[in-house]
Amino acid sequence: MSRNHEQLRVFREAHELAIAVYQQSQGFPKDEWFGLRSQVRRAAVSIPCNIVEGNARETSRDYLRFLHIALGSSCEFDHLMSLVRELNMTSRSDWETLQERCKGVSRQLQRLIRSLSENSRN
Repeated sequence: MSRNHEQLRVFREAHELAIAVYQQSQGFPKDEWFGLRSQVRRAAVSIPCNIVEGNARETSRDYLRFLHIALGSSCEFDHLMSLVRELNMTSRSDWETLQERCKGVSRQLQRLIRSLSENSRN
């Protein structure tokens, strides 16, 4: 099965989100560099990485498994964004924008998972 992750809008948006998170999290307090900043970055990077890894898998079942992991990372990231905002660690509006972008990626992942699941049953 031939797939190209770069053709997926959800991959491109997840990739751009990860870059934005790295840029935005530079302003975190130094005492959070190995705590919440690290966790936020790992969750954001995990989303596109799992899309890529799933795309490289041979079977649809494996591909779906990695898309579910990407969705889980997206949900984790969404929660971490809530923590960042509640702790007033950075500009509220910047993180709200990132959180909205993350929700968009989550919706796209859910649609892709649903579509692939339906196609694999047929």
